[in-house]
Amino acid sequence: MKVLNLIAHLLDYPSDELVKNLPELTHWVANEAVLDPRVRDDLLAFIAHFESFEALDWQSEYDGLFERGRAVSLHIFEHVHGESRDRGQAMVDLMGHYRSAGLALSERELPDYLPTYLEFCTTQGQDDNIEGAQGWLQDISHVLALLAARLREKDSPYSLLLDALLRLSEVEVDMAALQQQVSGEERDDTPEALDKIWEDEAVSFSSAQGSACGDSVMRPSESQRRDGQPLSWINAGADQAPQHSA
Repeated sequence: MKVLNLIAHLLDYPSDELVKNLPELTHWVANEAVLDPRVRDDLLAFIAHFESFEALDWQSEYDGLFERGRAVSLHIFEHVHGESRDRGQAMVDLMGHYRSAGLALSERELPDYLPTYLEFCTTQGQDDNIEGAQGWLQDISHVLALLAARLREKDSPYSLLLDALLRLSEVEVDMAALQQQVSGEERDDTPEALDKIWEDEAVSFSSAQGSACGDSVMRPSESQRRDGQPLSWINAGADQAPQHSA
């Protein structure tokens, strides 16, 4: 399921290594025979948008999009539980699934971070068959759809990655209705909205969250993964194509 690993990398903070290897990723996506053509088009369009960016410019755009406000937060439970106590228990439950899959998280990354969740999905099922991961994608399809709609509203190319995940989940979503819904939402990333958040919320440290997770992930080693090798920046040719239907 290299496609999920690739999307996880593209959704994560853009590293210098990622920027350097965009031409190679373009080649892999373009020649990945088993990819749904619509998923391929989404990924190629996303990569094409950023291929001329310097790393600092891409990182600046990423920060401005995902680090301001909560509407497009990449933390799944932000859109399910908000700051309620239920979020802490959901974190604990999700951590249990990660441990069963052999994924080791450090104390600095919340387990509901979408790129981390996608890496977990790659451990599900046999070999590179997407079917093992589809159930997990379907479980969060409502969040994926919401993020896709909100990112489209912001005219962000990151909506393409969420569209690709929805296609891989094979869940039918009325995006037109959802798009109309989010178009009426009040923005939470303006200076005024951000100031109000600081005024209304006190900083707190939840023991439920702190004991279960933190802020950064230790990526699974090769021996921990159940689906074989992680996505490589090199030699990702057609002979290593994931065998799944999307």
